[in-house]
Amino acid sequence: MRGLFLLVWTLMALPLIGQEPEPKPKPKVVASASMFADMAEVIGGNLIEVQMIVPIGGDPHIYEPTPADAQMVARANLVLRNGLTFEGWIDELVENSGFDGTISTITEGVEAISSEEYENSADPHAWMSARNGLIYLRNIRDALVTLAPEYAEEFNFNYQIYRQQLEDLDIWIEETLAAIPRHKRILITSHDAFRYFGQRYGVRVEAVLGTSTDADVQTSDIRRLNRVLQESEVPAVFIESTINPKLLQVLAKDNQVVIGGSLYADSLGEKDSSGGTYLGMLEHNARTIVEGLSRERSQIEEQETEETPVQQIVLFGVILLLMAGSFFFMVYKLNTGA
Repeated sequence: MRGLFLLVWTLMALPLIGQEPEPKPKPKVVASASMFADMAEVIGGNLIEVQMIVPIGGDPHIYEPTPADAQMVARANLVLRNGLTFEGWIDELVENSGFDGTISTITEGVEAISSEEYENSADPHAWMSARNGLIYLRNIRDALVTLAPEYAEEFNFNYQIYRQQLEDLDIWIEETLAAIPRHKRILITSHDAFRYFGQRYGVRVEAVLGTSTDADVQTSDIRRLNRVLQESEVPAVFIESTINPKLLQVLAKDNQVVIGGSLYADSLGEKDSSGGTYLGMLEHNARTIVEGLSRERSQIEEQETEETPVQQIVLFGVILLLMAGSFFFMVYKLNTGA
């Protein structure tokens, strides 16, 4: 009887032999924007699943959440938000989604710059300074450790390496920008996302729009930027990857300066681009700004002057061809009519 029992037990256990236990589901983390998602991915490694609400190239200031975003948030265990009025839509999204996890504001500890436009509000673009980025990393590391304490050692290991990389980059940016003469260290961009960058690295920042892109361009802003360009030796202005460049292109042409390049502010670039990571974004911006501001204004003006006669000759030639064509057409018609 006992042998029969053992035989039955063995036959029942056979299907289980060699089967591995199902893996524990990874903690799900949702970040409001791509910069924060990248930070979380680096610190969390393959131990967490990270998604972002605003897609690459999207503008978080004016983003409109979708039903799919609500479903994503509902499945999450942790939501990472910037705060400082950056994502004005996120509280409503979280509330409507039925989310029951933890929300972490990752700008805690940042010395915020007060908004020049709105009373009792702050400039949200704190990540644009690598030194502030260190605060973001620490807050994300702490949030992940609270979420999954069993992985605390791995999270802290990744964080320590990441922190060192960002500290090194901060020093490099500071030294690189210091090579530009102070009177040319003026950054003119589409919207006021570089205030923390300018404060940290000694750059004067001027922008068409304020800290939010959800505003109309004022005539006074255009006059102000024209005056800056006319009174300074700034050789270039800079467009941004998430904002229509037309206004700055006109401004550059009217003042005989160049577009120094495209900068990343409210979104990372595509994964295979130079701004595809947070570290890459900061390095790309610094390199682009230095290259653009290192030009000589006089050389740009000379180039424009040299090109103008050529353009005039081409235009004059086209006009002559049109006139000649019209003349021969009239002669042909007259002869035909005769």
